[in-house]
Amino acid sequence: MAQHTFAQADQKIENLIIITTDGFRWQEVFTGMDSAIANKSMYNEDARETIFKKYWADKPEDRRKKLLPFFWNTIGSKGQVYGNRNLGNYVNVANPYWFSYPGYNEIFTGYADTLVNSNSYKSNPNTNVLAFLNRLPAYNGRIAAFGAWEAFERILNEAESGFPVVNAFKPFGGNNPNAKEKLINNMLKDSYRIFGNGECLDVFTHYGAMEAWKKDKLKIMYIAYGETDEFAHSGKYRSYLDAAHQFDKWLKSIWKTIESNPEYNGKTALFITTDHGRGDALLDSKWTSHGEEVNGADEIWFAVMAPGLVKGKGEIRDKGQYYQKQFAQTIAGLLGYEFKANHPVAEGVKEIFK
Repeated sequence: MAQHTFAQADQKIENLIIITTDGFRWQEVFTGMDSAIANKSMYNEDARETIFKKYWADKPEDRRKKLLPFFWNTIGSKGQVYGNRNLGNYVNVANPYWFSYPGYNEIFTGYADTLVNSNSYKSNPNTNVLAFLNRLPAYNGRIAAFGAWEAFERILNEAESGFPVVNAFKPFGGNNPNAKEKLINNMLKDSYRIFGNGECLDVFTHYGAMEAWKKDKLKIMYIAYGETDEFAHSGKYRSYLDAAHQFDKWLKSIWKTIESNPEYNGKTALFITTDHGRGDALLDSKWTSHGEEVNGADEIWFAVMAPGLVKGKGEIRDKGQYYQKQFAQTIAGLLGYEFKANHPVAEGVKEIFK
């Protein structure tokens, strides 16, 4: 299998964890809590003082660190972060729909397929990069995906892709769950279904995924969190911020797990992003929503950390334009491969490797 021309030949990255948090705006990533939203009683859940005490600071650089301390203190120094539009660094979705299924399809297939136009779309006919990697001897049987939302089974086309996709209320551990997975499954089954039957709470996705990572000695894993989007749709800004803050804690936990294991330490990359953006409250009061009719819902961000391969440039301050469809080839490139499929695949983000 040919190596990517923009990956370093002497790279030591052998493992990869891809992480998404649904519908998390670039505005909070780069400038922290939005006071315009937090000041509105219809959004702050009667917790204005609590929100300001926990997340407010005068400078955006300080606010973002209060909201996402691990992200900015670690990934922001040892990795690279793209998408601060205030600096002219733009990341956008290429699909015309600006919502979840089309976004996840674009992330994993490298193809902004206009036929993928609904969250209820059928099992994805496009080849995803995880399925491509699963066909390689180095990764076959060592890949799994975990998502809070029920659609991931279709988005990643579990039946055709050949790796397990555990989503929503599907039990962890397959036919042979260990004691921890049995406990998680029992708690999942009896949990309060705040988002209905289509999506579980992120806590179950996180702990189930991390147990599988350790038990099954996975080499590639995808974890998809969903609460940032769900609470935003509900207009609950405090809960949206708290979900983002918890997401940051889980990123820290994931990285500490990697660093504590010699099999993964120094050999594992993280790729972190979101499926779509949302509106800007200052422009159209639609921060709760997204879709092609909402200004700004196509604006996203991404971050990557790969010791020994990706230089620790932190926040990318150079002007540039990047697209979600470039992520699939970039993911393959982190492992030294070129992703090929029977549909168009956009080139990767070459700047990452420079």
